[in-house]
Order: sequence, then structure tokens, then C-alpha cells
Amino acid sequence: MKKTRIIIADDHSVVRSGLRLLLQSSPDFTVVAEAEDGEEAVTLVDRHKPDVVIMDISMPKLNGIEATGIMKQSNPDLKIIILTVHEDEEYVYQMLRAGASGYVLKSAGKKEIFAAIESALSGERFFSPGISKLIIEGFIKRDKEQLQAQEQLQPHSKQQLTKREIEVLQFIAQGFTNRKIAEALFLSIRTINTHRTNLMQKLDIHDTARLVRYAIEAGLVKLKN
Repeated sequence: MKKTRIIIADDHSVVRSGLRLLLQSSPDFTVVAEAEDGEEAVTLVDRHKPDVVIMDISMPKLNGIEATGIMKQSNPDLKIIILTVHEDEEYVYQMLRAGASGYVLKSAGKKEIFAAIESALSGERFFSPGISKLIIEGFIKRDKEQLQAQEQLQPHSKQQLTKREIEVLQFIAQGFTNRKIAEALFLSIRTINTHRTNLMQKLDIHDTARLVRYAIEAGLVKLKN
């Protein structure tokens, strides 16, 4: 049976050694290389063509987010699992946008790390329980904010805006380009263009400056002091 080829990338040698021992305890995995910074990780991936990379976020030269983006461009089928101490929602979304398949905390045990690898290989995403909770709480918070925004908009708008249209409007008002909005929402640029067109038609507003003004007056965004 073919073993899963893995590269470990972490700037702490103790972490790399411990993870190597953990992975080699399974007959299904083999560690083909180790990297101590993001730049070296990218080079080793091109050289060894592994199935999986297990990588930290905070590393010298290239951080895990930057390294993930570069690796996925040249190796789109590569599975990248983040193993980190950072329990941060924004980091999670940045890593997902970069192309990571999983986000695991360093407090995770052997069973959880192995489950993350198996999930990634089967084409699924994997999150530590604490990270899943963080994502759900963030979703609930944003959903609540969008509902409040919807209630604020109704007296102003001729037609009801969808939650997604409100979200796009908020990004527009904050100065995001269509490409950046698409990346943030995991949508295509074409879909964002459609939402922008629908917004202008529903609100009878046909330029970005007036859209921004409308969003501010409706309380969707706040002006910075």
C-alpha cells in the first residue's frame, strides 16, 4: 500500500521532531522532508512533490499564509494542513482563501491530527473543535449584523435587498474592489458584478460614490474618526 508522503514546516525543531515521531508511528505515513521556514517549505514541495504539507503560520521568510498560496499555485492538488497555536477567526479565513484543507491547533492529539490528514486526502476540510466553534460563532454574529442592517435598510429602499447584497454593499462602502470582495466571500468576480448591478437597480443608484453614501446613511458602515 502506498504511503502518504508528508512534509513538515515549522520554525521550531522540537515541534518538527515531535510531529515526525507522531506521524512515523503510523504505517500509512512517511515524512519526506522538514522545513524551518516558509521559503524552504516551498522549495521542498517543488522538489519532493508530497501529498500533504503540515505547516505552521508564524514562520520566517514566508509565513504559512504566503507559503500556502505559492504552493497551491504550482501544486493545486497538494493538501495543506495548518498546525498552529493561533485560535483566530481571521487567520482561519485567510488560510482557507490561500487554499488550506485544514486548520488544527497544536494542542491537538494524535487522533485529531491523523483525522485531519485523512479528511484532506478525501477532499474534505477539517477544523479542530475550537476552530469549528469559532467559525460558527462568527457566522452567527455576521448573520445577526446583516439582519439588523436589513431592518435599517427597509425604510430607505424601494425593494428588499438580500443578505448577500447587503454584505456586498458593506464591502463596497469600505473600499473593497470586486476582486477583493470575491476573495473575501469565496465567490466569483462575475457573481460580485451581478450583485453590484442588482444593488444599483434596486436602489436606483448608478455610481459607487452614491452607493457608499447610501451605505453610510443607512448605518451599514461607520465613518472612521
